[in-house]
Amino acid sequence: MGAYADTYRRSLDDPEGFWLEAAQAIDWVREPARALDASDAPLYRWFPDGELNTAYNALDRHVERGRADQPALIWDSPVTGSQRTYTYAELRDEVARFAGVLTSLGVTRGDRVIIYLPMVPEAAIAMLGCARIGAVHSVVFGGFAPKELAARVEDAKPKVIVAASCGIEPTRVVEYKPIIDEALAATEHQPDRVVVLQRDAARAELRERDADWAELMAAASPVDPVPVAATDPLYILYTSGTTGKPKGVVRDTGGHAVALAWSMGAVYDIAPGDVWWTASDVGWVVGHSYIVYAPLLIGATTVLYEGKPVGTPDAGAFWRVIAEHRVKALFTAPTALRAVKRVDPEAKEIAHYDLSEFGTLFMAGERLDPETYHWAHDSLDVPVIDHWWQTETGWPIAANPRGLEPMPVKPGSATLPVPGWDVRILGQDGEDLPAGKEGAIAIRLPLPPGALPTLWGDDARYVEAYLSRYEGHYLTGDSGYRDEDGYLFVMGRTDDVINVAGHRLSTGSMEAVLAAHPAVAECAVIGVHDELKGQLPRGFVVLKAGADIPEDQLRQELVAAVRADIGPVAAFRDVSVVEALPKTRSGKILRKTMRGIADGRDEPVPSTIEDPTVLTALRTILRPE
Repeated sequence: MGAYADTYRRSLDDPEGFWLEAAQAIDWVREPARALDASDAPLYRWFPDGELNTAYNALDRHVERGRADQPALIWDSPVTGSQRTYTYAELRDEVARFAGVLTSLGVTRGDRVIIYLPMVPEAAIAMLGCARIGAVHSVVFGGFAPKELAARVEDAKPKVIVAASCGIEPTRVVEYKPIIDEALAATEHQPDRVVVLQRDAARAELRERDADWAELMAAASPVDPVPVAATDPLYILYTSGTTGKPKGVVRDTGGHAVALAWSMGAVYDIAPGDVWWTASDVGWVVGHSYIVYAPLLIGATTVLYEGKPVGTPDAGAFWRVIAEHRVKALFTAPTALRAVKRVDPEAKEIAHYDLSEFGTLFMAGERLDPETYHWAHDSLDVPVIDHWWQTETGWPIAANPRGLEPMPVKPGSATLPVPGWDVRILGQDGEDLPAGKEGAIAIRLPLPPGALPTLWGDDARYVEAYLSRYEGHYLTGDSGYRDEDGYLFVMGRTDDVINVAGHRLSTGSMEAVLAAHPAVAECAVIGVHDELKGQLPRGFVVLKAGADIPEDQLRQELVAAVRADIGPVAAFRDVSVVEALPKTRSGKILRKTMRGIADGRDEPVPSTIEDPTVLTALRTILRPE
């Protein structure tokens, strides 16, 4: 582990030198002489004396250096039957003009702009347009409920909202304008203007405050990039599913640009000119970091996909996009692969496409179970790389650094801590735990560039929520362990650790056992209340298409497997076969909602849920009365 070990050690021993060197990949208006400002610890700031512009780094400089005609963004929209490619010169011109639109509406440096758009090129254009003039964007996932949108409006206090008339999903059209109107009717803060991108699938009726995107763009003049401080905020991203006042994760400008540019080469092995596809949504952190910013910062080509590339009848959508656009690497969530595996367990669709340019499959967003790993690896015959990070961190905490030094893959592991991240496994009293012992995953401060420096308008809440449990550490909220080789195994949220008769057990470990069964496509395990033992694990499994096994036999085999792998202490005896698991639109299983149903709590249905009807079947199982 020469290159990795040396780089990792240097990043922790000499963060000042390490990150100033990494900062050379960015064009600065004023180059920083310092990397870290620790004067207000634990609120750290990176590159405090630097000035730059992110949009210039993502677009203009590539045009100036010979990439004007290279594709920057490929929009692939099977839900509309459309495709469009923007060269770096074309995307720069669109962004400069939209920055002019914002300027004409009175938006200036530091003002907030909420972006409520589906997966269309205008979403990236709006984000980069904000960055060009130093405005702070806050992207809200398209289709979020009025209540969730209203909470974000009240907290961010935007001067302008940029929205579409509708979003288009495989089975329905979601009209956005009524959601915006209802949200604004419930908020004290009111934006000056609402810019609406009209789409043919459902055009919106514009009111006095509303303005048409196309008309504004036609009349606007392009503007030049505005230099901002490296410590100025680039964006606010609210954590999904929040109740009460939402937590607005702040991303600074300089640290973000440096970290993301570094990660594309070191972690993902993507170089200028390569084609990269992140199958996510711009409303999530993955979309911010690895659809829009990181690939453009280094001069790669990014694919922006509108649709849902999984499931019947198009189990080959992933492979079609990879083949058609000559994608070198794909980043998606394990749940997407499980959906494909469920409808095409033999991976027959892959044979219809030329994947010769495809080199690596990256997985994140939830734990990659070994069964899905093996299916993907065997079907695609390329490295399948699990890695782990969070909305708050902005880029990977643990990964297999493909561009730095590829490591042997261990199924179930997110591999090794990425340079810059001092990952620790801590016990109840804050002690470092030995290899193989599961505990709280924490990161010793300071967090590296690109991680959140604070929460929007609430330093005290940031310290209380993330930095107060273990002094000098950021608490991730996940549990896991390191093995003898230093590999990190993330087992799940700490609230997914259950207490069975005094024994703390990870539901993630049990899920790994269930997922290994040849008939199981995906699964979830939650803890339910028990009078005797405190909690007991309860399993739910979705079967693969064509699986032919009696339910009683399947239950017996799964119970026996958990007993053999984890031991009788798990007291795992209850497992149900279900048609589907409740998930967010980003693919995360709603385990907290499932626990609430099991405990008899009628919690509000999260606005992020993909299909609310799935909860009805679960209530019948969990609360048969």
